[in-house]
Amino acid sequence: MLTSNVVRASTIAAVACLACGPVFAETPVVGPPPRPAELDISFDVNVGEPMMIAGQEQSAYINITLGGFALPVTTRAPINLALVLDRSASMAGDRLEKAKAAAQMVVDRLQPDDTLSVVTFDSRVEVLVPAQKVSARGAIKEQILGLTPRGSTALFAGVTFGLEEVSKFLDPKRVNRIILLSDGQANVGPASPNELGRLGEVAARQGVTITTIGLGSDYNEDLMAQLAMRSDGNHAYAQSGADLGRIFGFELGDILSVVAQDVQIEIELAPGVVPVRALGREAAIAGRKATIALSQLYAQQKKNVVLEVKVPAGVAGAKRNLADVNVSYANMVSKKKGAKRGAVGVEFSADKTLVTARQNRAALELAVEAIATDNNRQAVALRDQGKVREAQQALERNAVYLQQEAARLSSEKLKVYERQNVEESRSIDKRDWNETRKSMREDHLKRGMSRGW
Repeated sequence: MLTSNVVRASTIAAVACLACGPVFAETPVVGPPPRPAELDISFDVNVGEPMMIAGQEQSAYINITLGGFALPVTTRAPINLALVLDRSASMAGDRLEKAKAAAQMVVDRLQPDDTLSVVTFDSRVEVLVPAQKVSARGAIKEQILGLTPRGSTALFAGVTFGLEEVSKFLDPKRVNRIILLSDGQANVGPASPNELGRLGEVAARQGVTITTIGLGSDYNEDLMAQLAMRSDGNHAYAQSGADLGRIFGFELGDILSVVAQDVQIEIELAPGVVPVRALGREAAIAGRKATIALSQLYAQQKKNVVLEVKVPAGVAGAKRNLADVNVSYANMVSKKKGAKRGAVGVEFSADKTLVTARQNRAALELAVEAIATDNNRQAVALRDQGKVREAQQALERNAVYLQQEAARLSSEKLKVYERQNVEESRSIDKRDWNETRKSMREDHLKRGMSRGW
């Protein structure tokens, strides 16, 4: 039975208080029937500087790589999905029509045992399709087809209701996801990036990931980015309604190919080794321990976590343990809990040539990319303060940094990133800065969260 709700102030207040690899195709990655040993994630921990210069304190970059296995044919975790769609007046015309088409495509791709809800929002929130098994496809699609534009943008309330619908079938053995689509500012209810970020944290604690899709040039990319990042979801920028089918397709491809979730990484540093920061991702750092949570891992995808640490001076010929790493996760195919353990260390030498020869270039490339992305975030912050020339100079310096590191590491990937920085430095004072900013913020999250598409 289809029901409707308006925004409930008490519900919104309660939630606000609680908050106080390769490119994927649009279908899951499948392969021949695997052996049981193949139905487990891969794990590796290494360091960009396995040999370090003796006699001086220096930085090291610990890299943890998790890889998803190939998903067996017809085997995937059941889905518990809420579509939260903006139907405000600014969505009129092609935008809403393309959004409805993308949503109907999602209905067609789900299986009868999956659950789906559809929540729409403008000045008020309506639960268009309450959470239910995807059996009456025609009725669900008919409800979506009948959507018309109206009103303002109660974005916070829309996500809150989406979370309520997902919670009705919340199950750690399901992929619990919200896809939010909006083309405007949150102008009804809580509206700051921090408030939406805290709502993302509430979702993450419940095991729900939120993917945000911003449409056009008027949405708040910081708000949408915070909501996605703090729930470990994806964020995408759709320049027009024509992009929605592609983006929804890739996002659904991720959802249908989850092989592990509730991934917890604990890094215990050796005495004397000091944590500095996680690059690209948020980490909880307390003393010598850093904890990083990943919501999900997709089939044949690699996700990387880079932790920068300070290593005290060592004696030539000596070795030092840097860290012990423990990873726990839920395997969505075997339905069992899994764990991985590893350790990483360095040795010291007075021979600079030998130290250079022993560098792990792949790990250093990841660290350089993450550092450059942090530099880009700072350039955007300068531009937001009206410091256009300073922002431009920051991007130019970052391009030089990337150029030097690309040459040192023989990295084509960093060369491409360098050229991107040059182009962004030229666009930062143009009239199309709003669009450039959205592209940059999407890129920051894509790189930091290891988005596969």
